[in-house]
Amino acid sequence: MDYELYYWDGIQGRGEFVRLALEEAGADYVDITRDPGRGTGAMFEILESESEAHIPFAPPFLKDGDLIIPHVANILFYLGPRLGLAPGDEGLRHVANGLQLTVTDFVAEVHDTHHPIDMGRYYEEQKQEAKARSAAFIGQRIPKYLGYFERVLRQNPDGSGHLVGDALTYVDLSLFQVIEGLTYAFPKAMAKRKADYPALLALHAAVAKRPNIARYLASPRRLAFNEQGIFRHYPELDSTE
Repeated sequence: MDYELYYWDGIQGRGEFVRLALEEAGADYVDITRDPGRGTGAMFEILESESEAHIPFAPPFLKDGDLIIPHVANILFYLGPRLGLAPGDEGLRHVANGLQLTVTDFVAEVHDTHHPIDMGRYYEEQKQEAKARSAAFIGQRIPKYLGYFERVLRQNPDGSGHLVGDALTYVDLSLFQVIEGLTYAFPKAMAKRKADYPALLALHAAVAKRPNIARYLASPRRLAFNEQGIFRHYPELDSTE
C-alpha cells in the first residue's frame, strides 16, 4: 500500500521535508491534496473527524495503512529506517532525530520572520514588526543555526559528508531544503554568509546531484517557492547587515 502524505496543496512548506525523503528513496506515495480524486477535503475529513482515535493537530501527517503519524520530525523518525535513510545504530537514530527537531525549531523561526505577531493576520498587517524580526534573524539566528550544523558536519567522526553516520540520512535532505529555502527568502543575506559554511554548501551540492533528487527537482512535483509558504521572499526583509 502506498504511503499517503497529507499537506496543503500549492506550497512546499513543511511537507517538503517529507517529500524529499520519499522521493530520494523512490517510495510509492500519494500526495493526497494534489490528487484530483481526493483533494484538500480528504485531509479535513481526518483533521475534523469526531471518530478517528488518533487525530493529528495539523498537517503534515502521514498515513501508513491505518496508522496516522503527525509532525515532520516524527514522520521522518518513522520513515527513516523503512526508507534506508536513518543510521542502523539505534543510538545514532536518536541523534538524527535530535538534529531534525533542531531543524524544526529553525523552520519555526523562519516562519516568524514574516508573521511575528499573529499567524492569523496578513504579512501586510505586521510589516514593521516583520522587518525588525528579520533583521535579528539574519544577524543572529541564521549564524547560530547554520554555524551549529556546520560544526556537526565537521565533527562527525564518520566524516564531514553527512550530519550523522557514514551515509545519507533524512537530516541531510532536510538541511538541503533549509539552504534552498533560506537562499530563496534571503538571497542577499545568504550570498554574503554562505562562504562561512563550506561543509553545508558541499552537502547541499551533493544532495542536489543525487539522481532521484535531481529528477524530482526538475519535475512538476517540486513546486516553486512562493509567498504562501514557510520560506517567503519579501525584498524589504532581506539584508546584508
